[in-house]
This record gives sequence, structure tokens and C-alpha cells, in this order.
Amino acid sequence: MDETYHELKVIPSGRLELFLDFLQTLFPDAIEVGSDSLVLRSSEPLDDIAWGAKEFGAALSQKLGEEISVETRLAQKRNEDWIARYKESISPVEIAEFYIHPSWESPKSGKINITIDPALAFGSGHHETTAGCLEAIGQTVTEGDTLLDVGCGSGVLGIAAAKLGAEVDACDTDPLAVENAMKNFELNGCRVRNIWNGSAAGSKESYDTVVANLVADILCMIAKDLKARTKEGGFLILSGILDTKESSVEDAFSDMKLLKTIAKSEWRTKIYQNNKENNGG
Repeated sequence: MDETYHELKVIPSGRLELFLDFLQTLFPDAIEVGSDSLVLRSSEPLDDIAWGAKEFGAALSQKLGEEISVETRLAQKRNEDWIARYKESISPVEIAEFYIHPSWESPKSGKINITIDPALAFGSGHHETTAGCLEAIGQTVTEGDTLLDVGCGSGVLGIAAAKLGAEVDACDTDPLAVENAMKNFELNGCRVRNIWNGSAAGSKESYDTVVANLVADILCMIAKDLKARTKEGGFLILSGILDTKESSVEDAFSDMKLLKTIAKSEWRTKIYQNNKENNGG
């Protein structure tokens, strides 16, 4: 083992999920996800990735028309057992009837237990958007339902639905996320019926519930596909919505019935119903 390793901390002023998606295309190993930062560790120098994060921030600012600053901190550190230290810093989280815990923690009696290792993927339950989706799934999904998880990440949302008795399909545009989700389904003793590398357009079925924890701009871009996958009378759960983008999402989905908005900090999760009378069908 090398005596030292390289660490890069990326701190964007916003759009953390988009930065995570971008960095995962450049960096093959696990990325530690904090509340406002991303940490990469490697035996190789990370200067090029730091430069790429800065360039991505500039391109994102231009594309979205909003100023997104990026701070990068490079360091070379002594090679302690940082994985063990990271494990010590992660605690289980309880959301509604679900108890999400890493594999090194014990399950909790009386709860629906889901095992997810937070270092492996975005979607451990600790982020407000994931927590909002889990609450919404607990309120809408019943045994025998079908559910599509769009942008499945770690698979935590689909696993929660499967543990409630749903038949689950899932997809993600990142093939590494698909692979990780499959492993997590197996780890939790759950079955994913179909899973593919892509988005909602990869399915021609309609579902009792569709859940998409992405970002507001992407939700609006794929609104037609998400609506098409939701059965008449079915539920569409949308998350990854900053309060500043809430109105644009509501405009894009105005032909569906908004049942509930779950607010957690500056993040919003919305539960819609594909109500034929509401959308004029």
C-alpha cells in the first residue's frame, strides 16, 4: 500500500447531483457524497479531474443561465484507513416505515429494513430528495402494484417498493448505477423485474407508480415519457426539485393532478395522479 493518497474535494454552489453524474463519468471508484460536496480519493493525482469539474461548472452556468461557482481542494494525505473512518461517520436513517442502514449496521426490529452502503452510490436515504421519495412511496405503493424507478441510482427506491410488494422495473443512464442497483436488489433479497441502461422511453408499459428523482430541468425535458408510463389513475412521484424550480415543474405537469408536495429544506418532492378528468382526456 502506498504511504500517501490524493484527495479532491469538489464544492459546487449548486446542482450537486449533476456534478456527481459528471464526475462518475471520469472517476471509476467510489465518490463520497456530502451535503454540499463530493470527495474523490485515488493513488493517482486528481488535478485533471479538478480542472474538469471547473470546466463543467462553467459550461453548466452558460447552459442553465445561472451562476454556478466551483471550489476544488486538492490534497495529498497519509494513507490511513479512511474507509474505516468514513464508515464510522455514517449512521442509519429512519424515514417513515423504512430503516436504511449500511451493511455494517444491524437492522431495526419493526421497520422495513433496506441495506445500502452510502459510499457506493447517490441514494442512501440521507439526501432530502431520496427521503421525500421514500415517504411518497410509503403513501402510494401497495402490494401487487407495478413501479418504474427512473434514474434508479443505488436502487433504494425500487427496493423500498419491492419490500412493499410491488413488481419493480428500473433504469438509469449510467451503466455503473444499473450494475450497482442490481447488486443492491440482490443484497436486500429483492427482485427487480426489468432493469436497463437508459430512461423511461426504454419501456412501453404503463405502471401504477412512476418515480423519478432527477433534477427539475431533466424532469421537464422527459415529462412526456414520464406521463406516458403512468397508468390512468396511477401516481407519478417527482423529486430533485429545488424550490426555485418548483413552478417550472408544476407548469410542465399541469395536466396531471397534484396531490401533495413534500418539502425538506430547499428540496421538493411532488406526488401527481394521472387523473383523466383533470387532464381533459
